[in-house]
Amino acid sequence: MKLTDEEALKYLHRCYTAVDGLWFVKIEERYGFDAALDIDEEVWKVVPKIQARFLKNKLKKDLGLEALLKCFSAKLKLDGFKFKTEKTSSKLKIIISSCPWHNILIKSNRARLSKKISSRICAAEYSVWAQEFGEGISFKLKDRICKGNSFCIITFEEG
Repeated sequence: MKLTDEEALKYLHRCYTAVDGLWFVKIEERYGFDAALDIDEEVWKVVPKIQARFLKNKLKKDLGLEALLKCFSAKLKLDGFKFKTEKTSSKLKIIISSCPWHNILIKSNRARLSKKISSRICAAEYSVWAQEFGEGISFKLKDRICKGNSFCIITFEEG
């Protein structure tokens, strides 16, 4: 059997999302939801470092908002987000119209948990992304799909 590159990518992406959800559920079964969320948050303080450093290397980017824009956009695309970006000289705005993680929670009948999970995980993850592209870059997570908004709005600001 020979897989196309697209088939291999879909396979790996499905495994990645399945493992993320399965380990969470197994920790939750044994230790409870709050413990699983605490551990998940710690994991998502490390995963973005791996992602950002890999993409910086592959895309030949270093620091600053322009590099963050290129690498973070690549990450969102690879993860299956639907989004658009807006950039000024000191601010990067990401407008997400579809979040695959929220969609997975809906599909698994756990949408009620999405708001609580995202308030911790998205904050941890995006904070690390900001740090990876410069000490002077901060982030804010404004509207969120999981809170009933039509979009998630993430801003990264330099200065």
